Amino acid sequence: MINADPQELAKFSELAHRWWDPDSEFRPLHQINPLRLQWIESLVPLANKQVLDVGCGGGILAEAMAQRGAQVLGIDLATKPLKVAQLHALESGVHNVDYREVAVEALAAEQPARYDVVTCMEMLEHVPAPESVVRACATLVKPGGWLFFSTLNRNPKAFLFAIVGAEYVLNLLPRGTHEYEKFIRPSELARWCRDAGLDLQRTRGLEYNPFTRRYALTHDTSVNYLFALRKPA
Repeated sequence: MINADPQELAKFSELAHRWWDPDSEFRPLHQINPLRLQWIESLVPLANKQVLDVGCGGGILAEAMAQRGAQVLGIDLATKPLKVAQLHALESGVHNVDYREVAVEALAAEQPARYDVVTCMEMLEHVPAPESVVRACATLVKPGGWLFFSTLNRNPKAFLFAIVGAEYVLNLLPRGTHEYEKFIRPSELARWCRDAGLDLQRTRGLEYNPFTRRYALTHDTSVNYLFALRKPA
């Protein structure tokens, strides 16, 4: 059994051709990408690092990390977004990023302790067994390496902001992008990370201001949040 929801793969594949349009349904990803990239680099400089981006989609983060000097592999199980990612890298002249259609669990069996940095952003809330993804990411990172996760908290505020607000009121995302029951409390993600042998180093929240139409990293993890972790050396 592959740890993927066919409906989720189809959902993002249908929009694949719009992935790199900053005014499309993927506008939020384009807007938050500089924030998450800067946060990652503040903890681990990416130049000359072996980096894996799990659930890379159309390659927005993967390509940005490659432009910072990392050797990046982006993986996903949605074929069309991967083709979009490959084409965009070719058009952009970014040669130090590759893409593969492979499950993270399969790659973990193939390449344990291979990567200096593993990122898995806005992906855990779209798979049937997110704890399996966490375990695989922990296997893939080298001892002493860094892992970065981002996802959505599960509480009434997150439902109001991330689904009602973002999908129905502000139209930041297509309706049906998220399913509330798949949201993950920080305590749940922290437990999966501990069980996988990872040490939590930093947390951040991601907030959207509808008046300025800008995102910011904050200390409020009640809706969107990010984890930075290390695998003990």
